[in-house]
Amino acid sequence: MDFSDDYEYPVDYNYTESDYNDSSYIPHEAPVFHHKSSCLKEVLCVSLLVVTVVICVLGFCGNALVIWISGFKMKKSVNTTWYLSLAISDFVFCAFLPFSITNMVMEEWIFGRFMCKFASSVMFLNMFSSIFLLVVISIDRCVSVMFPVWAQNHRTVKKASVVVVISWLLAIGLSVPSVIFREVGSHLGRTICYNNYTISQHSHKIIAVSRFLAGFTAPFIIIIICYSIIVLKLRTSRMTKNSKPFKIMSALVAAFFICWLPYHVFVLLELHHQNYDHSILMAGLKVGTSMAAANSFLNPVLYVFMGNDFKQKFKSSVLSKMENAMAEEGRTTSRYLSRSSSMDGRASTHI
Repeated sequence: MDFSDDYEYPVDYNYTESDYNDSSYIPHEAPVFHHKSSCLKEVLCVSLLVVTVVICVLGFCGNALVIWISGFKMKKSVNTTWYLSLAISDFVFCAFLPFSITNMVMEEWIFGRFMCKFASSVMFLNMFSSIFLLVVISIDRCVSVMFPVWAQNHRTVKKASVVVVISWLLAIGLSVPSVIFREVGSHLGRTICYNNYTISQHSHKIIAVSRFLAGFTAPFIIIIICYSIIVLKLRTSRMTKNSKPFKIMSALVAAFFICWLPYHVFVLLELHHQNYDHSILMAGLKVGTSMAAANSFLNPVLYVFMGNDFKQKFKSSVLSKMENAMAEEGRTTSRYLSRSSSMDGRASTHI
């Protein structure tokens, strides 16, 4: 197998297999010639660089604001526990994006072997913890609508904190391979941070498939089921005439699907990269991972800022409106439950 140029993607994801018997690859040896970056001369690379910088800035600021409000300005509740944990996950991910941005511009890894392993594992940790927290939020919303009495008696901050810890532990499990397989070496005059999957014959396939199943397929199915149940419950109970909740839920599902599907598709295609055009595959992986990264700055927008009318946020205090947005779900659920109980009471009287 010929050596494939291992591009360092915007979110530190790459799955390129390498033939280490190839004489062009010399780990940790001085390069024969000096590598010159050509990223700023390529339209795709410049476009992805701009997109990644925007994601980094907006995601960092947006999630920092959510952390400040939910962590220091609001009374601790189950909802604020979800939002705070999700914001921390996305915030840390965005904080590590400058490593990838620097690598994109220079087309070379300059931060050493430890940061090669650490930065990649931390970014995987936070991306997958973010995914699992989105699933937790979906399940919590579904349970609150379907079993309001049970939820009111059993939804506690302590239990929510335990669920958050479990989500992070699962994410840690998916990030461990980065610590094991990431290595630094020299190729064609440049230092690269790459995945050395030659340690185990089937490790590449096992990791890619397991991340697809645990990081996309299962979460997406759960999110779809939860929001479908919520929509059906709200419609059959006639508890709302406003279409905004349905639009927000549709946006949440669509954002998750659009952001993550391209990345996983190209990662799976890369398992058999010899069957596909190299340039198309590399371009697809770059675009796919940039779209996956975009989910980290979309989360605070979709889960927090869309909670209230966006225009009204600028007519009064930003802090109070953010608090209202984050607390709105609890108030809305209570209002729905109150109406539902009233309707059930009237119905039982007539019967």
